Amino acid sequence: NKYVTASINLLDNKKIEKFSFKNKEEINKAISILNKKKFSVTDISGKVVNRNPSGPFTTSTLQQTASSRLGFGASRTMQIAQKLYQGVEIEGETIGLITYMRTDGTNISKEAIDDFRKFIIDDYGQKYLPDNANNYSGKKAKNAQEAHEAIRPTNILRKPSEIKKYINADQFKLYELIWSRALSSQMTPAEFDRNTIIISSDDNKINFRASGSIIKFDGFLKVYQSQETDEDAKNILPEVKVGEEISVLKLIDEQHFTDPPPRFSEASLVKKMEELGIGRPSTYASIITVLSTRNYVELMSKRFHPTDRGKLISAFLEKLFSKYVDYNFTADLENQLDEITSGNIEWVEVLNNFWKDFYQN
Repeated sequence: NKYVTASINLLDNKKIEKFSFKNKEEINKAISILNKKKFSVTDISGKVVNRNPSGPFTTSTLQQTASSRLGFGASRTMQIAQKLYQGVEIEGETIGLITYMRTDGTNISKEAIDDFRKFIIDDYGQKYLPDNANNYSGKKAKNAQEAHEAIRPTNILRKPSEIKKYINADQFKLYELIWSRALSSQMTPAEFDRNTIIISSDDNKINFRASGSIIKFDGFLKVYQSQETDEDAKNILPEVKVGEEISVLKLIDEQHFTDPPPRFSEASLVKKMEELGIGRPSTYASIITVLSTRNYVELMSKRFHPTDRGKLISAFLEKLFSKYVDYNFTADLENQLDEITSGNIEWVEVLNNFWKDFYQN
């Protein structure tokens, strides 16, 4: 027996959208129509879909990924990274294993890329190497300073398996994550065979669609598994032929509710701060620590909930100091500091503008 799970796509020649069925009555009516029809496979199409690797880590993406994959909080991630950066003792010599871990740059030095490319050919073979180096500098964070490279191993030849005996378990996990993400960022895309089966009623007024993917070539996934891949590979469709009859085994009618947006976790808060241009790579972890140590928030099942104290202070600041807690205030101030540096405005003027209003407040 071959089973396929398909979603309804067309009913009575009308396309089914998110809110097509308003209530239980309409669903029951649809089910009774579907139960009377005969169905067969009317179309099978396949195409090759590429998935590109993600760029190497910046501070913010490292904190987010270490949180979701390893369960490390932002400050723990930074402490471990600091140690890997400062160096561990290998054969009597202190060696820094990763580049600077406070960065919003996504580029990698040319020398390192050359090393990566040689390593990919030697260890994985020509088909894992793109014709040209992959470039990630297009995706900029708001107010990114990009003074440093992305986070990468100082020497790609130091494989995690060879370094394992010199570092502790947490350091190994983080090093392996950084090593594989940096290397995979310079590899070829993964290729999936994406197949779609259309199942239609005899009168063609109703159809169902089922899609699934099979990995055709693993590319960068050989080194770095991305979470979304598992979703893709889950739906493996059976071999079917056009014209094959399909009997409906079960019609599943599920009610879905629209959830409110989830509360912030450490990872999603870091991501949001970066989008809004709040903080710097060096301050994400300390901002989060301050929120907790001052009891502005409490952490419940890994999500932040504001305390009464937090809500009170927030309301107070928004009412009386709205200008200074505005998301753009720090960003504007950064711009003014740049202007001072380039000699376009006088620093006294900048301080004066700030102080007059602030003093009155």
